Amino acid sequence: MKSAKYFICCFFLVMLMLGPGTGCRKSFLNINDNPNAPSTVDVSVALPAAEAAIAHVMGNDMQIMGCIWSQYWTQSPAASQYKVLEQYSPPATNFDNVWRNFYVDGLQNLSFIITKATAQNKKQYVACAKIMEAYAYQMLTDNFGDIPFTMALQVNQTLTPAYDHQQVVYNGILKLLNDAIALIDPKDPAAPGGDDLLLGGDMGKWGRFANTLKLRVYLRLSGIDPATSEAGVRSLAGLSFLGSGENVQINYTSAGGNTNPLYSSTVALGGTPNLLASNTAMGYLLTNNDNRVTVFYSAALTGGYNGLNQGNYNSTVNASSVSYPSPLVGANAGDPTSATAPVKLMTDNESYFLQAEAAARGWLNSGQQQTLYNSGVRASYADFGLADTSALSYLAQPAIAFPTAGSLQNQIQAIITQKWISMCGTQGDEAWIEWRRTTFPNFFVPSAVSNIGAGRFPRIMLYPSTEVTRNPNMPGQHFIYDKVWWDIN
Repeated sequence: MKSAKYFICCFFLVMLMLGPGTGCRKSFLNINDNPNAPSTVDVSVALPAAEAAIAHVMGNDMQIMGCIWSQYWTQSPAASQYKVLEQYSPPATNFDNVWRNFYVDGLQNLSFIITKATAQNKKQYVACAKIMEAYAYQMLTDNFGDIPFTMALQVNQTLTPAYDHQQVVYNGILKLLNDAIALIDPKDPAAPGGDDLLLGGDMGKWGRFANTLKLRVYLRLSGIDPATSEAGVRSLAGLSFLGSGENVQINYTSAGGNTNPLYSSTVALGGTPNLLASNTAMGYLLTNNDNRVTVFYSAALTGGYNGLNQGNYNSTVNASSVSYPSPLVGANAGDPTSATAPVKLMTDNESYFLQAEAAARGWLNSGQQQTLYNSGVRASYADFGLADTSALSYLAQPAIAFPTAGSLQNQIQAIITQKWISMCGTQGDEAWIEWRRTTFPNFFVPSAVSNIGAGRFPRIMLYPSTEVTRNPNMPGQHFIYDKVWWDIN
């Protein structure tokens, strides 16, 4: 079986074959149509290319924005790279790479896999590609709002695709997942193997990933369309979800070209330590005696763990007295072991917290919310090699113990808050999305340098400049404090 390193190298080879992307309007550089990328490219090469492309954007651009806006990280006074994110006023050009990486490097490769694997009767490749399409489209619509979906990849018909309302996109995501699940057969000898960077060709895990993603999709609708949300969650009864140790992630190596994408970007910036610990997350960890502070952050050179208030980059703080993100999350520019940090698309602890919320609402595994909540915390500790006894001690604290006698709102607050802290530095974008959906945690503080008015926070990403200038069907730019369809808070 070929190594993950081999297939990550294949990703960069395919990307070089594809050439530079220029946005939704410019043909997406499909490997079917690009004369420099022959249609004989095998799906076993295209699959890791698509997976690596999506992990790249989730582990770099989306991770940085998500972790700053989820108040895990803040801009270091020693640098200036992310000041516009702290000011809540990034230009539209900041989102060009996100858009291109999803549509060009990710979704267009996935479309190619579906077409070619269908023709070759490689159903498991089709299933994997459809699940990844669903994942990518959900990330796009949850962050940008209305997006091209039904016409997004029809580059032979239009270079200026129309935008679909989020509800249409969500319906399409669910269809993709249902179609994929119907194809999954763990006994199929034509299933992927080592070319699957995320799950190693384990189609049972792909099925659990799809089920867990459906649960996420349905719960996202809990505010805007509670009837559909409830019916959808109830339809998952009896199915299996991602369990302990089943993270959907790409692992990296210390070799050049195969390193964690966030670490790679810091190296490209000269190793400048742009990011350090936010006092919002750091304060929560320290106040609640959470041992995960030692894996989410590096100790300050002067000893102990100290953060900086959000947006306080004009401070004269001594750099040796503050904590930076841990190399275990890939964001410590000064520690080369950051190179091997994985990028996590979905984790076992997220799965447990999703199930805990569904149980608290009485829609799935009713009465099991406390057990699932505890499992989420314990899985988070285990993911970083921390002792289960530490997790149990953490859960035994009155401020952390599940509020079994509390109201539904109390229970959801506890679940989402623990989901938030468990995602520290690893799933920043998902944590920001869930904060927008639920307003939990409820102790976020506006950045000290906010430019968007008192009490406002970022709630949507701006459409990229490539769409603003080139696609007349783009529905018009929104403000960063506007809301996506399902965000009713």
